[in-house]
Amino acid sequence: MGIGIYVHPMPERQKEAYLQLLETCGLRDEGDADIIALMTEGDALVAGGALAGHTVKQLAVSPEAEGQGAMAAVLSALITEAFARGVQRLFLCTKPGNLRMFSSMGFYPVVETKDAVLLENRRGGIEDFLASIPKYEGVCGAVVCNCDPFTLGHRHLIEYAAANCDNLYVFAVSEKGSMFSPEERLDMIRRGTADLGNCHVFESDMYLISRATFPAYFIRDEEHAELVRSDLDIELFCGRIAPALNISIRFAGEEPFSPVTRAYNERMKELLPAHGIRFEEIPRLSGISAGEVRRLIGSGDTDAVRKMVPESTYEYIQSRS
Repeated sequence: MGIGIYVHPMPERQKEAYLQLLETCGLRDEGDADIIALMTEGDALVAGGALAGHTVKQLAVSPEAEGQGAMAAVLSALITEAFARGVQRLFLCTKPGNLRMFSSMGFYPVVETKDAVLLENRRGGIEDFLASIPKYEGVCGAVVCNCDPFTLGHRHLIEYAAANCDNLYVFAVSEKGSMFSPEERLDMIRRGTADLGNCHVFESDMYLISRATFPAYFIRDEEHAELVRSDLDIELFCGRIAPALNISIRFAGEEPFSPVTRAYNERMKELLPAHGIRFEEIPRLSGISAGEVRRLIGSGDTDAVRKMVPESTYEYIQSRS
């Protein structure tokens, strides 16, 4: 048996074989893989798996090759390739029934729900992340935001949240954005909230609201997959992050446009109170969205952009043009 490494886009013949293998194993292709490892025996594809950013996913083995070490071999090839690309931290999300198998391959559980378990290839990663964040006194709230880019709408939400708690944690999503990098978004948030003395901005380190970290390729129904992904993310926040940082309020903006974000907010309304965390959904500023700002940036309409973002964001955008 040999293993081939393919960089996206794959040759059509190998892609069709991989998609068929996923179908046979009851898995979905989420379409975001950077590389795919395929194990073949002769002309037959017997196992495969993918790496998307920091996440190993879509590991599949044909029924004929089960119990022959194919899964471990493909996983090892993906890890080797990731390390060669400078990606040292790896996540893996799978069904709870696979926990023991992947634990034996060097992955450690981070959080588990009835439908999914998230693992990482280092012990104590979430503990190290939480230990790196200062602990604040009084009533602590949290906002988790993407801010691609940071708009007046984001500022409105954060300013409201900061005024309604003693200390506010703002977590910038570490996932790659469609226009700005995680580092750029983090910088924009910090610049745009520098005047709020009780507002403390941190990167999420891929532990919060990351579709990359929380894939759901093993759930065939996409609507249910979104629910599984949301529940895993919320359980990690409620079970590990909020208790460690004394967070008792989660703030979020209303979402009239994105069905996925709207459903996520509804799920937080259901689940957070059971963990003793209050959820507040704040009306958004009319006519302002990050998507519209990105469109305006792309069209070169700087005057319209300036009306929708803080001056600090506008200066940042101008500095990179």
